[in-house]
Amino acid sequence: MAVLLVGVGLHLLVLETLAGTGTVTFVPALILLGASVAPATFLTFAQGRPARRPVPGSVVGVAALLGGVIGVVAAGWLEYGTLHRLGVLPMALVGLAEETAKLIVPAGVLLLWRRHRSPAQGLVIGVASGTGFAALETVGYAFAAFVGSQGSLGAVEQTLLVRGLTAPAAHLAWTGLTAAALFTFAAAPGGRKLAAFLLTFAATVTLHTCWDTFGTRPAYVFIGGVSLGWVLLRLHLDRERPAVFRAPAEPNRDTHHDHRQFAEVAGSEHL
Repeated sequence: MAVLLVGVGLHLLVLETLAGTGTVTFVPALILLGASVAPATFLTFAQGRPARRPVPGSVVGVAALLGGVIGVVAAGWLEYGTLHRLGVLPMALVGLAEETAKLIVPAGVLLLWRRHRSPAQGLVIGVASGTGFAALETVGYAFAAFVGSQGSLGAVEQTLLVRGLTAPAAHLAWTGLTAAALFTFAAAPGGRKLAAFLLTFAATVTLHTCWDTFGTRPAYVFIGGVSLGWVLLRLHLDRERPAVFRAPAEPNRDTHHDHRQFAEVAGSEHL
């Protein structure tokens, strides 16, 4: 809630300053804040779930930054190459390209940061990668709306509102789920875990493709509900409870005294 309230407050402050002064140099700050508030809020929520071994903030920040830049660039090249070869870009290939690109950084973290391979931590790192990707992609769409509408702030705000609110149920959820399945397989390799990862990846690509294909409000509500419900369930199931320290019980002095008296009596009777 702190991240959400502070982020919205800063966004409104920049918006009021831009509207009052008419200074176009505030537009980048407005777009960046609007694109980041909702994803950062959900990422903060997810990062706090593994109570026993939370992912360090430095790892989350690097995953968000690199996941956004590398993911957007890789997806752009993959989509550009497909468009050049086929002359058309099927929506299924868009979903496949973007979901693959967003997994590059979680896979790199998995290889370099071998101490942590739990599903809960994989999910957080995946959400971080999806956060960076969603924020940068939204920045691009909002900038295109600003240019295409010849400087209309209404068009920018509408783009930021729609894409910002739906980001946790889209890119963040899909990448988090796939990364969690990837970390599960890495922790205990096996045929069943590999099949689970492949099925999860195929499901997220399918959800992504349906999201891009239908493009209607009921479709967004249904697909977003399925995606968000799935990732929240996974967050709940994979949560690592904090270890409870139990101090060793102190010996009962009265009981110890009774045992000593019993031993003395038994010894005297034996003699």
